[in-house]
Amino acid sequence: MPPLRITFCGTPAFALPTLRELLAHPEFQVQGVVTQPDRPRGRGKEVSSSPVKEAAVGAGISVYQPQKIRAEESYEYFRAAAPDVVVIIAYGQIIPALLIAIPRLGWINLHGSLLPKYRGAAPIHWAIASGETRTGLTTMQIDAGLDTGPTLLKHETEIAPDETAPQLYARLAEAGAPLMLETLRGLAGGKITPTPQDNSQATLAPPLKKEDGKIDWQLSAQKIYNRIRGFKPWPGAFTTFRGKQCSIWGKPAPGQPAAIGAPVRAGLRPAPTTATQADRETPGSISINSGEVEATCGEETALRLDFVQLEGRKRITAREFANGARLAPGERFGS
Repeated sequence: MPPLRITFCGTPAFALPTLRELLAHPEFQVQGVVTQPDRPRGRGKEVSSSPVKEAAVGAGISVYQPQKIRAEESYEYFRAAAPDVVVIIAYGQIIPALLIAIPRLGWINLHGSLLPKYRGAAPIHWAIASGETRTGLTTMQIDAGLDTGPTLLKHETEIAPDETAPQLYARLAEAGAPLMLETLRGLAGGKITPTPQDNSQATLAPPLKKEDGKIDWQLSAQKIYNRIRGFKPWPGAFTTFRGKQCSIWGKPAPGQPAAIGAPVRAGLRPAPTTATQADRETPGSISINSGEVEATCGEETALRLDFVQLEGRKRITAREFANGARLAPGERFGS
């Protein structure tokens, strides 16, 4: 039986385990890789290749980088390649129906959620930020919609209580490789029947924006912590302090609801005792409890801070922040 001819579309590191696994098995023939154009990346904004392009070049696979996948030249590329199937993972552009119709087995996507939940560009981040305790992967045949095509196979996993988006991202990327191979084998052998999604159960996971990281101190400490975990490394979790942006890291204080205004120990300068109880209970209020720096949150909870980074400064421990700030009575984040 001849190998399955595959065109691989992908851009970030999430796609790499699957690409490498396909290249390692002679039953699959990756005849070309399609990825996003080289772009400025990182703090230095140096133009660089995508992780998928670097892996393809290293493996001696030809690379195609269209500015727009909808362009006429893209249609000519896929028509000439005539793949049996296109594997697409986090490519970064919506595929037009004209291209979807070319491969006989369709375009098979590996998506980082249990569809129809969390359709969109950032399913891993939003699953954690929304407080989900389970998530997974779905392989699907794409259609002209946004992650609306029929599903094929799924892989389910727990989200650990302290797991961050980068950690879950890495785990799901590795788990996606065997799931995709099983899917391709099943499709080629006629052993998988595509299942339409229940659109009534769909939720969205839109691209992350800077403002998504702004902390709403009216939320409970657990909900804020979920967003800290989910929005790592970008946009992170931030607020304001004395008129400047301030990034924070922390987790819910134990023994909720928090005992606001508890005695100070461990060598920290005490928060002034002249603040009223109402001040201390205002969401965002900063206090020092049992030697720990905490911020009052909604639902009578508190976030215990680990690190703080004031705008234009380096990240420091919460204790260093409290010692240096000389907090005024009733002072709070987000004011």
